[in-house]
Amino acid sequence: MRPRSILLGSTLLGSSLLGFSRLGATLRSSALLTVAASAFLLSGCQASPNMQGGPLSAWTDDPMRTAPPITRGLDAAGLSTLLGAELAGQRGDYRSASKGYLEAAQRYNEPALAERATFAARFGNEVSLIEASALRWRELAPQAEAPNRLLAAFSLQRGDWLDSLEQRLDIVESGGHGDVAAFAEIAVAEEAPLTLILQQLRDHLARPDANQLEHHSDVLLATALIEAALGETTLAQQRLNQVEALDPESASLWLVKARLALEVDDYTAAQRAAQQGLDLAPDDVRFILLLAQAEIRLNNISAAEVQTNALLESHGGNQDLRLALAQLYLEEGHPKPAQRLLQPLIGQPNVPNLAYYLLGAITQSQGDIDNALLYYRQVSEGNEFLSARATAAQMLIEDDRLLDARAFLRIERMRFDRYFSELVMLEVQLLNEMNQQQDASTLLDREITRTPDDTSLLYMRAMRRWEMGDIAGMESDLQQVLRTEPDNAEALNALGYTLADLNLPGRLEEAFELIERAYEQAPNNPAVLDSMGWVYFRLGKPEEALPWLESAYAQLPDQEVAAHLAEVLQALGRSDEARQLLQRFMQRTNQHPQIDDLLERHPELSPEGVSPIDAPYE
Repeated sequence: MRPRSILLGSTLLGSSLLGFSRLGATLRSSALLTVAASAFLLSGCQASPNMQGGPLSAWTDDPMRTAPPITRGLDAAGLSTLLGAELAGQRGDYRSASKGYLEAAQRYNEPALAERATFAARFGNEVSLIEASALRWRELAPQAEAPNRLLAAFSLQRGDWLDSLEQRLDIVESGGHGDVAAFAEIAVAEEAPLTLILQQLRDHLARPDANQLEHHSDVLLATALIEAALGETTLAQQRLNQVEALDPESASLWLVKARLALEVDDYTAAQRAAQQGLDLAPDDVRFILLLAQAEIRLNNISAAEVQTNALLESHGGNQDLRLALAQLYLEEGHPKPAQRLLQPLIGQPNVPNLAYYLLGAITQSQGDIDNALLYYRQVSEGNEFLSARATAAQMLIEDDRLLDARAFLRIERMRFDRYFSELVMLEVQLLNEMNQQQDASTLLDREITRTPDDTSLLYMRAMRRWEMGDIAGMESDLQQVLRTEPDNAEALNALGYTLADLNLPGRLEEAFELIERAYEQAPNNPAVLDSMGWVYFRLGKPEEALPWLESAYAQLPDQEVAAHLAEVLQALGRSDEARQLLQRFMQRTNQHPQIDDLLERHPELSPEGVSPIDAPYE
């Protein structure tokens, strides 16, 4: 079924005009004059003292000759645009419909037009048009919640966490529910830039009117989630106390309280909070799981099994739930109840891979290495395949059986050709961890000789060569990757960035071209954005470099991007901002070799003695 916002029925002309009654009196009167004139010209059946010889005869005197030009309202071009958009929607051409409505919205400053443009673009799944239309909609109707929700979702989808949060806070400030706590949960799970997110949340809470907003408790809850994830548990608890005073019936509050209590090893408090949440939301399985986890931590295994058995019974013995509960017991160090949960799955026609993996882990915890290996080998192709092989090989190495581990991985490569490259890389990684670099290099060289076009192995060797300072060898491998896969964004970016970073004479244009090609393949990748900014800087264009690095830092606030951004700011004469940025970053960790290298080259950027004021890039 087509949306009403695009298909307006048979009265196309009338709905096109009357549907936009909010365009104002000037627009309405101009529209009616235009339509009246059009109808008169098309009818051809009424005589006029100014016409001679029939409806298509020339005017003896143009009545509009001395009329002033139309500068406002719905003129012929505006009407044509709207009719074109309507007709495009009628025939299912939602892209053209959206573009038409957006063009009209740019001209007439009417939110309803931008809204229609957005809906048409959504129906046609035109991402760029959706975003452009939603931006115009928000510009014309700053208090509207829908465009901010759309923009927040798009920002989150492309990994722009700070922009997504900004849209959600705008919704809150307009009196709506921005789902900020739900956003915070996703941010914690996805390892987003939590420090920057927290700063943005705290800036919002510092507003004088923040506690007067309707959904203030949702922002407090989100802040508590981020603070807890960053280890600031005391502050998080204070936020939760505030939420409890504002909204004690919030199930989300008790969910976070239970999680935080588990985090700080207050298992009794976790038990109480989970029970409170379960009373408020008896069908929410998360509270049953948290209650079971609290009971396990309190060593009340029988009570925990009562909870988990009740949960299984209420869900008809759901297989996925059984596996999740077994994993919970195993992670908490209780293999026997985990084994009891898994036992009913053995012997069934299609035993899940995860069941074999968990049984392998249980058997390994009991010291039965060979039987654990049998379980791990029964994990077939799928999500747990590589984890099972990695765990099994590591288990054999820890049992002082390196030769057996390598033989096991070699056999698995022959059994599962689809995973050949991944299993070679796994063995190389294990050898590296044992400081057997030469054996790792020999293995990699041998397998690349056998499969010279394996781009995964070539890329791995290129990175190893770079770490060893063999730039020529690295470039050779990356060029071979690009001969096989000319659009390999990872290889394009790695080679382009290396050439730019080394600032090799005569090769900066080549570096720019490589990074530009990488950007065409991965336009939202922060590593590529950082490379683009850095190559612009190497080309002596710090103004062009700045927006790329700012965008990269917003998505990937690591020390390399921070060092690049600070150096560009310094080159633009914004040294104070560069110092503030470095100071903020250095407060997070004591390990920042790339920033240390920058400060050796530019000691004037040392943040020592600079007051910790809010920096614009945090």
